[in-house]
Amino acid sequence: MYAAPFDYFRAGSIDEAHRLLQQHPGAKLLAGGHSLIPLLKMRLTSPAALVDIGRIKELRGITSKDGVVRIGALTTHAEVASSDVIKSACPMLAEAAAQIGDPQVRNCGTVGGNVAHADPASDLPAVFAALDATFTAVGSKGTRTIAAADFFQGMMTTALGEREILTAVEFAACKAGDGTSYAKFTHPASRYAVVGAAATVSVKGGVCGNARVALGGLLPAATRLPSVEAAVNGAKASAETAAKAAQLVGKHLGGDVLEDVYASAEYRRAMAVVYVRRALAAAISRAA
Repeated sequence: MYAAPFDYFRAGSIDEAHRLLQQHPGAKLLAGGHSLIPLLKMRLTSPAALVDIGRIKELRGITSKDGVVRIGALTTHAEVASSDVIKSACPMLAEAAAQIGDPQVRNCGTVGGNVAHADPASDLPAVFAALDATFTAVGSKGTRTIAAADFFQGMMTTALGEREILTAVEFAACKAGDGTSYAKFTHPASRYAVVGAAATVSVKGGVCGNARVALGGLLPAATRLPSVEAAVNGAKASAETAAKAAQLVGKHLGGDVLEDVYASAEYRRAMAVVYVRRALAAAISRAA
């Protein structure tokens, strides 16, 4: 199918993008296009106008300062996957970015577009949830930061306002004794996550602490797993701890587990235990 007719505008700055959004109510932002264009072609969305922000240089780049990593919203998945800063500060983010789609998607798709789209089968929402990341958005009322716990609200739904622009994602860099890992059960055709598990943990004196575990692919939004985290914290840094904690995944799944012709809800539940165990075990091993 072809998209319905729309007006196209290219913004050269964030301020210009805001003006265009105000002048064209209901307009959609276009970054890399790999989330929005398929929806346009299937006519699942038909905005009257698109505002292309893909050439705003200030929205690109990866920096690390005072223990905080900042990723501009227009940074591509390929740039994240190949970044020495990311590989050092958070290996699981580089791992996750390297598994997104195919080379074309990774070279064109952007971090900001990915998380703003908030597809439940996407990789980055679970990773950023486990990193306890914050998202910076700019709107008519100024700049605000949104915690990952509040950002992802449901199926393709975020806390971003209608005319807000996501500008960056920030998170704390790993320190000595920290381990991270992302384990993914990949759909063979789409490369989306049937199950995606992200885990971070600190190990000191052979004991785990500060565990954060998030799951994607099963529920309408990326979800932290507090019961799993509590089972890891204070426990011995071992594969056995990871296995025992993973058995508690079911406490957070409820009756909203997604299913399709490829994987039933029951199968996804079973695989969630497996992939949370793998992510935790790898994170603990890297931290120890």
